[in-house]
Amino acid sequence: MKNDFLKAMDFRHACKVFDETKKISDKDMRYILECGRKSPSSFGMEAWKFLVVTNQALKEQLRPLCWNQAQITTCSHLVIVLAGIENLKPSSGVVKKRFERREMPQDRLEMYLGLYAQHLTDTLSSDENIYAWSARQTYIAAANMMSGAAFIGIDSCPIEGFEKAKVEELLKLDTSKYRLSVILPFGYRINEQSKQLRLDFDEVVEFI
Repeated sequence: MKNDFLKAMDFRHACKVFDETKKISDKDMRYILECGRKSPSSFGMEAWKFLVVTNQALKEQLRPLCWNQAQITTCSHLVIVLAGIENLKPSSGVVKKRFERREMPQDRLEMYLGLYAQHLTDTLSSDENIYAWSARQTYIAAANMMSGAAFIGIDSCPIEGFEKAKVEELLKLDTSKYRLSVILPFGYRINEQSKQLRLDFDEVVEFI
């Protein structure tokens, strides 16, 4: 099983162009999205949202706003990962609802709410700071989706090369609630995989 996962990690690469004739099945796409949904998040807030684009016309509109990258229009499914803003604020009521899922006594709930607000005083001080925090967490979900996809032979490519404000405008996002974090095209490669280049284990890992 360990070797199977490492094989998936070897299989995964930043696919630059996909085979437009091959589409991901609904079952496999749901599996990939579940890998994202089940990902860990700070305080268990799950402050993310995944927009799944299959509409080719919308992909065509998005492509020039994403540095004209071919992945945008050649992929089977385009997952736009959003980072939450409003739902991380205690005043939204969402934070309390997330903690209440643990079915804890009222005094313990209030303790956690106080800890959350106190620990995150600086983070919650502005929408920009909240975005910086929540966007980092979306990368956990993004990595899990890409790894999950690779495990079943589906390619991906994380994309940060985009005009953020213009993409958000095109998608008609209420940026007080959600902001664009990363874009993930999924599909099947059409070209041979490029050689994977990584630093040696001992250059990256230090035991202390």
